[in-house]
Amino acid sequence: MIHPRTLRVDYDKTTIVLCVVGSELNVNLHRSAPPRSKFFSVKCTANVQYNISPPSQETSHLSPTPLNGNSVLLISMSHASLYENDSKLSVQYYGKDKDVLGRAVLHLTALEISLDVDADRDNVVERNNPNKGSWKWGPNGHGAIVLVNCDSERSYWKKPDREQNYISKVSDLKDMSLMVLRTRGPAKLPEGYKLTMHISQSDAESVRVFRSRSPELATNAMSKLYSHFVKDYPLVLSSVSLSQEVPYLGGVAEMNFYVEGLRFPDKDFDGLISINLSLLEPICTGLPETPIFTDKVVFRVAPWIMTPNTLKPVEVFVCSTSDNYQFLKGMKNLVASSGYKLKICHEYMNRGDRWMQDELEFGYIDAPHHRFPVVLDSPRDGNLGDFPYNELLGPDFGYVTRVAQRKDVSSLDSFGNLEVSPPVTVNGKNYPLGRIIIGVAFPTATKGRNMTQVVQDFLWAQKVQEPIALFSDWLHVGHVDEFMSFVPAPDRKGFRLLLASPDAGYKLFRGLQNDGHGQAKLFEGRGDEEPVTLDEILSDEKFQAENNYVQSCIDWNRDVLKKELGLDDDDIIDLPILFKLEEDNENEYRAVAFYPDMVNMIVLGKNLGIPKPFGPKVNGRCALETEMYSLMEGLGLTCTFIDDFASYHKLLGEVHCGSNVLREPFDFKWWNLEM
Repeated sequence: MIHPRTLRVDYDKTTIVLCVVGSELNVNLHRSAPPRSKFFSVKCTANVQYNISPPSQETSHLSPTPLNGNSVLLISMSHASLYENDSKLSVQYYGKDKDVLGRAVLHLTALEISLDVDADRDNVVERNNPNKGSWKWGPNGHGAIVLVNCDSERSYWKKPDREQNYISKVSDLKDMSLMVLRTRGPAKLPEGYKLTMHISQSDAESVRVFRSRSPELATNAMSKLYSHFVKDYPLVLSSVSLSQEVPYLGGVAEMNFYVEGLRFPDKDFDGLISINLSLLEPICTGLPETPIFTDKVVFRVAPWIMTPNTLKPVEVFVCSTSDNYQFLKGMKNLVASSGYKLKICHEYMNRGDRWMQDELEFGYIDAPHHRFPVVLDSPRDGNLGDFPYNELLGPDFGYVTRVAQRKDVSSLDSFGNLEVSPPVTVNGKNYPLGRIIIGVAFPTATKGRNMTQVVQDFLWAQKVQEPIALFSDWLHVGHVDEFMSFVPAPDRKGFRLLLASPDAGYKLFRGLQNDGHGQAKLFEGRGDEEPVTLDEILSDEKFQAENNYVQSCIDWNRDVLKKELGLDDDDIIDLPILFKLEEDNENEYRAVAFYPDMVNMIVLGKNLGIPKPFGPKVNGRCALETEMYSLMEGLGLTCTFIDDFASYHKLLGEVHCGSNVLREPFDFKWWNLEM
C-alpha cells in the first residue's frame, strides 16, 4: 500500500528528508523552481527511485526535461538506510537557453516502519499484513481480535484486571493481544523526528496499550530486579493518555505492545478499535511537529458467547440450603454418575438464595491466542448476588455484569429467562453458535414486565447469537425455562426442542381415565400437597380453561421458535405438563406449574435431571415418569427424576432454576461467521 506525501523543497538549499519505505514523496517542481525556469534534470544515488508525472516526451535521457506547471517528481526508496542522510537526490533548474538557474538538494534517510498485529487470526503477528487496517467477518476475513481483560490474576483482594491500569503479573499478558512495532533504519532518527502512538477519545474508553520496556531502557540492576512487574510494562495509551511517544530502537528492531480490551460491545460501542502509529517531523522550534506517515491497525473486541445444552458440561453448580437435602442428594448422584465436577455453594455464601440459574449465566470469550469462561451476573442481585464475583472471578475466569436502575428490575431479569439454542440454519442463514432466547411481555401489552433494556442491549450488541424474544410474561415467574428446553439428539438437527404442553397432559390423563385409572392420584403420599384424582382434574372446567389459555401462550411461542430457529414439528417434543393460574401482587392472573415442571431440567450430556412430577401411579409406576422415559429414551437419553417438590417446586422453581452448568466452548470460531 502506497502512502503518498507532499514534500516542499527550496532551490539553492539542502533539505533533510526522512522517507518511509513504502511511501512516496511528491514534489511539485514548478512551485519549488527559481523564476524563469524552463527545464530541469534529476540525479540520485542508487537507493532512490523517481518518476516524473506527467512523463517527459524528450527522447534523450541526457537532455533537461521541459518544466510544466503540473510537473511532479515522485520519489520512493527501496530499502532502509544504514546511516542518516546516506542517500541523495538533486534537481537542477535551467532557463530557456538551458543555463543553470539553481539547484535543490535532498539528503534522504529511509526508514522501514510497520505496526503489526495478528490480522489473519492464526496466532502469529505477521509482518505488515495489507489488511491490518480493516476488519472483515468470515473464514476469508481479516482483522485482529482483542479480549476484554475481565478475569483477575489475583485470588485475594481481587477485582477484574481491566479495572487496574498496570500489569502486576506476567500471566496477565496472555489475556491481551500482542502488537509489534517493527523498524529498520539508522541507529537513531534525524534530530527532532519521533514516533508517536495514538488513539481516539472514543476508542480510549474501550482499550489500553502497554509496552515491553526495551533492553536499552532497562539495563540497570534495579530495572532487572522489577522483572515481570509493572516497571517492565509501562502504560502507553489509555483514557488519560491518548498519545505517547514510543522509543525508536535503531537498526533492525522489534518492540512488543500488549492491547487490553476494557469493555464489551454494547449499544454505544460496535466493538471496533483503531490504534495508530505516526512518524512526526519537526518544523521549527516552538511549533508542533507534523505527521508525515501513519500506520493503522484495527481490532474487534471478542463478544461474550453463551453455551447451549448440547455442549459438553465441565462443572455443575448448585446451592446447599437448610431444606434442600433431597434435591442435593439427587443432584450429587446424577452429576457423579455423569462424570462431571460438582460445585456446592454453601449457605454462608448463598444466604438462603437457592436460585443458581437466576443469578448468573455462563459464557466465554475467544481469540486466536487465548480463551476463557466469563460469567454474566444478572441484575436481580438476590442473596446469591456476591457468588459470581467472590467465588467465580479469578485467573482465566472472567466476570461481567450490567447494572440497571432498581425500579427497572423485574423477575424477567433473572437468567432462567435467558437461554440459547443449539446451532441452527434458518432459510439458508447459518447460526453456528445458536441464537439467544429471552422472555418479554407480549408485543401488545401496555403494562407487562420485560427484561431490562441494559441487558437486552448487551445481548444484541454481541452480534454472534442474534437474540429471539419470546412471550413469557404470562407466567407468574416469567422465565422461558418454565416452558422450554433443548436436549441433544442423534438425528435431524442434532437436538430436540422440548415444550411444556397442557394439551399433551390432558391427552395422557384422558387416556389413563379411559383405561379405568380415573381414581389414580397425583401427589399421593406427599404430606405437603393435597392429593387429587385424574377424574377431579378432568372434570374441572375452570382448570381446563386456564390450561387452554396457557397452551395458547405456548403455541404463540412455538410458532416464533419454528420460524426463528427453522424448526419443523418433528423437531419439537411436547411434554405433558399442566399449569394453574394464580393472582399476583399486581392483581394479574399468571401461570405456575401445577405439578413439578418436567421441562425445567438439567442436561448433562445424555443424562437428564428431571423434576420428579409425583403423577398418578399406574401399575405401581408414575405415569408422567413413564411418559418421559418413552419420549426421551428414543433419543438415547437417560432420565433421572430428582425430588425438588418441597424445596423448589413449592417456591415456584425446579431443577433447572436451582442449578447451573459451565460448559465447554464451541469448536466453531466466532470470527468465521458470515455477517
